[in-house]
Amino acid sequence: MASQRLKRGMRGALTASAIIAVVTTTSQVPALAQPPANSDSDAVKKYKDLTAQADQVNETLLKATDDAKARQAELDKANADLAAAAQAKSQAAATEQEFRGQVDELSTATFQGARFNKLSALLTGTSAQDFLDRSTALNVLATDNNKALTELAGAVSTAKDSEAKAADATKRATEARDAAAKLKADIQAQKDALDAQLKQVKAAADKLTKADRQTLAGSQDNGVYITAPGAAGAAVQAALSRRGDPYVWGGASPGGFDCSGLVEWAYGQAGVGLPRSSRSQFGLGKSVSINDLQPGDLLFYGGSASSIHHVAMYVGQGMIVHASTSGQPVKTAPISGGGSDFFGAKRIVG
Repeated sequence: MASQRLKRGMRGALTASAIIAVVTTTSQVPALAQPPANSDSDAVKKYKDLTAQADQVNETLLKATDDAKARQAELDKANADLAAAAQAKSQAAATEQEFRGQVDELSTATFQGARFNKLSALLTGTSAQDFLDRSTALNVLATDNNKALTELAGAVSTAKDSEAKAADATKRATEARDAAAKLKADIQAQKDALDAQLKQVKAAADKLTKADRQTLAGSQDNGVYITAPGAAGAAVQAALSRRGDPYVWGGASPGGFDCSGLVEWAYGQAGVGLPRSSRSQFGLGKSVSINDLQPGDLLFYGGSASSIHHVAMYVGQGMIVHASTSGQPVKTAPISGGGSDFFGAKRIVG
């Protein structure tokens, strides 16, 4: 079901048939329009340039944080596998010790000349009943011996397998620990870089006039968007409900969002968990054409998958909702409002 925006100021009430037409009519998504010629003041241009750089650093920081979480999960899994392998090896050693003694006793008896067969029972028996009793006893001994041999062989095999698994888990744990340590250093470096960049942004913001700030904020659209039921529709409505919230680097909750923080929060309200950074979010879902967008699809901007700097959510009729950048609140805008470097779109659910 295509999403349609109900224009504010429509004269007269919509009839039921008109509403159905609005909800069910499919419209083509317009091609990416080129943004209008830039008439910003020098101060606004400088501010936009600095915030764009800060956005890039922020996304790199968030991606490194996502990667660190993944490495920690790998480390936790490797440590759990190592503990399980050690426990299995210990149990196998106890089983091996238990049955090796029984096998050794029977083997020693056989080596010393004991005749564990029914012919010896027949020749040495004193009666038919004696023969039957001895035969039964021999069957029990044979069964016990076979069980002991089977258990012993299984224990030896388990011990060897556990050693191999322990070695693999140790290797994975070491690699994950080393990678996590490197990422920790990278995260700190990115934090330092972002802090330095934000100082420049603040200095530039202090030079903006009231008119400059109004230019940055742009117009606010509070139109109603009708979406289909389901997680995607719920995510769209959640994102739309935050229009007007300020942009905050690292923000991911009502009162302040960055681009990927808004997307993560909105889908979280629909019961769908997403990673924190836009670059990690791009790794989810299935790719969709810009001409086949549905409400809830995510649009990514950047020169490549590794340099994505912005993500927005499609709401229908060529419009997106997004936390754009500093100085601009969460708002709806045309697809081109996300940037001139549209990279691709992903459908997270459905």
